[in-house]
Amino acid sequence: MKVFRSFPIVLVSIVFFVMLGGFSMAAEFPTKPITLIVPYPAGGSTDVVIRPLAEAAGKILGQPMLVENKGGGGGAVGTGSIVGKEADGYLLSVVVTSLHRAAHINKLSFDTVKDLTPIIRVAGYLYGVLVRPDSKIKTIKDLIDNAKANPGQLTYMASGIGTGGHIAAEEMATNAGVQFNHLPSKGDQESSAALLGGHVDFISTTSGWIPLAEAGQLKVIATYGETRVKRFPDVPTVKELGYKVVHDSPIGIVGPKGMAPERVKVLHDAFQKALSDPGFLKAMASYEMPVLYQNSADFAKFWAEAYVEAGVQVKNFIKP
Repeated sequence: MKVFRSFPIVLVSIVFFVMLGGFSMAAEFPTKPITLIVPYPAGGSTDVVIRPLAEAAGKILGQPMLVENKGGGGGAVGTGSIVGKEADGYLLSVVVTSLHRAAHINKLSFDTVKDLTPIIRVAGYLYGVLVRPDSKIKTIKDLIDNAKANPGQLTYMASGIGTGGHIAAEEMATNAGVQFNHLPSKGDQESSAALLGGHVDFISTTSGWIPLAEAGQLKVIATYGETRVKRFPDVPTVKELGYKVVHDSPIGIVGPKGMAPERVKVLHDAFQKALSDPGFLKAMASYEMPVLYQNSADFAKFWAEAYVEAGVQVKNFIKP
């Protein structure tokens, strides 16, 4: 009988020490610098906004967060580099939903859902449709009318196959019943240069074009957001023009699969606080990028659903 009487005490003691071990794991993390992979080249909009976020999160955590650029493969090269690595929270990667489209287009060496641990969703992009100021195309209506009169002749650039700008333009074309000729570029800078040089009729890219638009070198005729952009209040959204396209390509932070929930929480909480950092918000404002926060559970659900949606987008909007 003494054994049974003492059992509740023993059980409580075991639970206490297990909980204490969990608290200790969280309290002792991190004890060294954390590396955050940005799977795109340095100097792009993703890199520019993630660096102050990482710096702020590092200060909150008490350890430096080092940003490392590994571009290529629509984000697959950089994010793929953390797959299979130790899931201790010291190696993370930025992810964008275009990674899922890359998985549907190409056979990747990893599963974009099962091989990653979602930590937090932090932001999204602003995409726009731009032409040269001297172009005969002044509005989206002009663009669609021109495409109808010249089937498949209008050329545009977006940053690679399956990227947000590519999908958004093809979705708009499908909804309008027209065809565009897509010329993939290596990045937004190349797309803008091609448009400035008169090599394409328009571009559909993220907001690295803002300085060129403000300088009058390029003209924004529409954006793909849910609402108009404060910096360009007279520019309509594609959605309000009747083409039912909204595109913001949410950005998140992930780690290798199998991360301990305690460490995921520590990282989530640090990044969440960093979303209010003035340096991060200033960088976001410079590109008119929206903060799109989701906690770990909600982001995990969104990330899995985004993979399915990406498959539909590839099937419907990307030519084989």
